[in-house]
Amino acid sequence: MNSNGELRRALIPLLRGALVLSAVTALAFRLHLNSAAAACLYLIAVVANCLDCGPWTAAAVSLVAVGCLDFFFIEPLFRFTVADPVDVAALAAFLSSSLLVSRLAGRARQEAKAALRDRGHLERLYELAQRLISLDPLRLDQNALLEVIRQVFGLEAAAFFDASTAELHAVGNASEDLTAGTRQTYIVGRYPGEPVRRTAFRQLLSSGKSIGAIGLSGLEDEQLIAGPVAALAVAGLERARTVRAASRAAAEAHSETLRAAVLDALAHEFKTPLATILTAAGGLREAGPLPPEQAELAEIVEAEAARLSDLSSDLLRMARLDSEHLKPRLERRNIVELVQATIERHAQQVPHRAIRLECQEPPAEAAVDDQLYSLALSQLLDNASRYSPPHSTVAITLEARNGFAEVTVRNCGHPIPARERERIFERFYRGADTRQATSGTGLGLYVARKIANAHGGRLDLDTPGSGDDRVAFRLAVPLAANGS
Repeated sequence: MNSNGELRRALIPLLRGALVLSAVTALAFRLHLNSAAAACLYLIAVVANCLDCGPWTAAAVSLVAVGCLDFFFIEPLFRFTVADPVDVAALAAFLSSSLLVSRLAGRARQEAKAALRDRGHLERLYELAQRLISLDPLRLDQNALLEVIRQVFGLEAAAFFDASTAELHAVGNASEDLTAGTRQTYIVGRYPGEPVRRTAFRQLLSSGKSIGAIGLSGLEDEQLIAGPVAALAVAGLERARTVRAASRAAAEAHSETLRAAVLDALAHEFKTPLATILTAAGGLREAGPLPPEQAELAEIVEAEAARLSDLSSDLLRMARLDSEHLKPRLERRNIVELVQATIERHAQQVPHRAIRLECQEPPAEAAVDDQLYSLALSQLLDNASRYSPPHSTVAITLEARNGFAEVTVRNCGHPIPARERERIFERFYRGADTRQATSGTGLGLYVARKIANAHGGRLDLDTPGSGDDRVAFRLAVPLAANGS
């Protein structure tokens, strides 16, 4: 069918040229034009006819024009002699002109066709960009992306390999070659086989990192269009990912605000009845001698009420730290004096623990908020006292190192399992062993690390050495700059 179509396209200009030359011959012969005038008319007709035909058709029409000129206008008339130099010159002029015009016209047609094709590609790419922008980023997934691409470009099928989940997504009549080629393109970085007509594979890169690969089947000009389509796919996926991340962050921030407000309200509501219970329990004990059973019950009520009061205080403190962006009021403070004062206050609360302070090249001053820093250190001391045997020693080391004032709090206790060493800094988290050993809220280390981070410092758990059963936490805050 293609050969018949090509033959038809070649015969039409040839027949048209013959008709045009016949009309020119009749006109020139009727007007009694000489050979030179007739040759000009024939040349114009040949050039005009060659604007949309191939070189062979142009050559054939040129020969017919030379024959007509020789037969009707060059002596002897009505005979084919082709002996006069004029015939040779006319034939050369007609042939060169027709072939040149045919070639130039063919090139112009090809360029116009390419420009029209490129315009169509740009329109489709623009439509694809518009549709991706109009889609809800929260609902844009791999299948939705592929379906939009397939509809815009009229593809047979499209496939996407997601590097983050190692899953392959496909829409349309996807063949095994398409899905396998998409997966191999991600692994190798390019399609490892021979190029397939109307099928393209491209690796998807975002900030220089491969996030997957895409395969397109039934794509026109696959080498020209596949790259821009892949770039738009990456842009659509990255936009959706960014919007989802921002939405999650906003939702988490809103949830955090609500949670902090609820905790603040509950802690405030608990404070008044707990204070009443503590007062009533103390009043019962002071009212007069109680039987041993009642005295024991009153003591239990007082102890548990005190524990609930401490929990309420911790909740209040945490709610205030979370509800606001913590901004310490940094001032130059003598860190040794600040640590000593915090130790003295804590020692009065836990007289059954010995606290030993050792200063190794003690820092003179650090940039801290003294109230927040004392709170963080108090949390570490309380943690060490809770989870160490009675009458044991809590060792504190203070030193300056690498521009930081570091306080290390060590106590003898159960080693923290490796799987829990990061989780212990999470809010409300308590390890399995600590839950059985003593009561607590799981907020102390969380609050202490938050304060350390707000100072531009850090709070870490020291990894114990071989044979060392002590637990150590290191609190580091920046030293005060000279002259500040």
